[in-house]
This record gives sequence, structure tokens and C-alpha cells, in this order.
Amino acid sequence: MSHHQQTPPASSVAARNRMRATPQRDTKPELALRRELHRRGRRFFVDRAPLPGLRRRADLVFPRRRIAVYVDGCFWHSCPQHATTPKTNTAWWQSKLDANEARDRDTDQRLREHGWVAIRVWEHEQAAVAATKVEAALDS
Repeated sequence: MSHHQQTPPASSVAARNRMRATPQRDTKPELALRRELHRRGRRFFVDRAPLPGLRRRADLVFPRRRIAVYVDGCFWHSCPQHATTPKTNTAWWQSKLDANEARDRDTDQRLREHGWVAIRVWEHEQAAVAATKVEAALDS
């Protein structure tokens, strides 16, 4: 899919405002995970591309351990528990969400090829559970 595909107009003012209000970084689940990891004494970089030349930024990066953490939104990354497809412009949205998933898999693969581990956490996961998942990778 070409990412230059024309974006359809928002189905409503409310939908447009919701999309505009969606932050790229510093989401509540991300901040909660950062606070929890900090409380546990873990230090990391925020909103950083793990690999030079890879324009996809990770939410948290532990460069010495080669671990990149992504806090994925349930809507944008098609969470198996909470995924929804908008009722308006359904084909366009399905294509967009499928492309997001494909990009996530591609990012994980590229990181693996460079000796990195990508950890994906869903936004609905409790911060303590997500932090334990990150720490397991850091300690392995």
C-alpha cells in the first residue's frame, strides 16, 4: 500500500478531534511504564530510533542491552482483545491498520537482524506487568 494514499475526510468533527488529540509520545500508558521502570531503578532513553537509519522510533530504548520497547495502542496496532475497525471508510482504515501491523513486524525483524530485542506492550497492560516483562528481557 502506498502511504501517499489520499486520507479520507474525517467522518465527523468528533472523529477528527479524537485523531488530532492522539499523542505520538508521552501517552498515559507510556508514562505509567516509565514511572514504574524508574521506580525499579531502570534508566533508558525515550522516543529514540534504536538503529541508525531506521526512522521508526521506540518508546523506550536500552542501547547497551539492545532492547527497544514499544507501547502499542490497541486501535492503531490491532490489539487482539480491543481492536476495532471504524464503520466509516472501512476499507481505507483496514488497509491502514494492516499496514501498521506489517510495519511493526518489519521493525521487529530489522531489530532482530541487528541483535536487538523488540518488546511490545499493549496500552491496556498494567504498568507493573509491562515493567516485569521489560525487566525479564533486561535480566536475561
